This record gives sequence, structure tokens and C-alpha cells, in this order.
Amino acid sequence: MAENDTFAEFGEPAANGADDAPQAGVLSQYVKDLSFENPNAPAIYQQQTAPAIDVQFNIGSNRVGDDVYEVALKIEVRAQAGEQVAFIVDLTYAGLFALRNIPQEALDPFLLGEAPRILFPFARRVLADQVRDGGFPPLMLEPIDFAGIYMQQRAQQEGAIGFEEAGHA
Repeated sequence: MAENDTFAEFGEPAANGADDAPQAGVLSQYVKDLSFENPNAPAIYQQQTAPAIDVQFNIGSNRVGDDVYEVALKIEVRAQAGEQVAFIVDLTYAGLFALRNIPQEALDPFLLGEAPRILFPFARRVLADQVRDGGFPPLMLEPIDFAGIYMQQRAQQEGAIGFEEAGHA
């Protein structure tokens, strides 16, 4: 730590007792819901073609206490080999986040962009393990730009609101 650095710059309370620095921390991460279906076993293991994989994401958040929010990352995967379903995985991976002194305009970008980015590597591992334990090669999802998706959806919503306000509803 440099001589002129203060604890306030690192999230510690200021000397005068003011504690207004924005702070965010992960309290806990957990599997909230997990389902793996292998409806066509054992015949599916005799398929010679690689299954087509469809992955869907959904992110939700809600306040569960003073300065505490739960963020849930829901991942649904459906693998189809020809006419047969190879497997279906539904995973809801959640985290509890402590947020203090976060400005209101920064709350949604954190909860719907940054928090899912923090949770994703852990959810990805749970998903890969489930698929592997189901007798298939592990499914390694590519990294996702949750903040970019949030900003894109926000821009689309603001564009739709502006379109409606212009009398084009």
C-alpha cells in the first residue's frame, strides 16, 4: 500500500465514520434447481450423429433482505439427435449478493449483467458435470457477455418506449 493511500479508497470506512463507498460481495452460491433427463437411454447411445444442442438462458433477481439480493441464472439445454431427444438439463444456479451504497441506476446493470458473469463459471461446471454423468461428453458452454446482452436489451426496451411515446403504438 502506498504512503498516501487511505483505507477509504479500498472500501474501508472513512476516518470521519462515513461509510458511503459502493460495495458488492458474494455471500453464497448454490444450485437452486437441477434436473437431468435422458428419456431415450439406452438407444440414444447407439446414435452415430452428434446431437444438436439448444441452450436458453434466463436471469432473474429479487431483493431478499436489507442490501441482499438473490440472482438466479437459469440454463435450459436440449440435445436432439435426429428425432430422438438425447438429454435435457434444467439448471437454476443462484447467488446471494450483498450490495451497499450502490446507486439505483447501477443496481440493474450489476444484478443482470455483472452478477451473472460472476455465477456463470460455476454454473457451467455444474452443467458440464451433469451432462458427463449422464453418459455424454461434457458440455462446455462458451463464455457469455451478460453485460453486453443487458445493454442491448435495455436499448431495445428504450427504443420501443420511445416508439410508443411518439404515437406509433
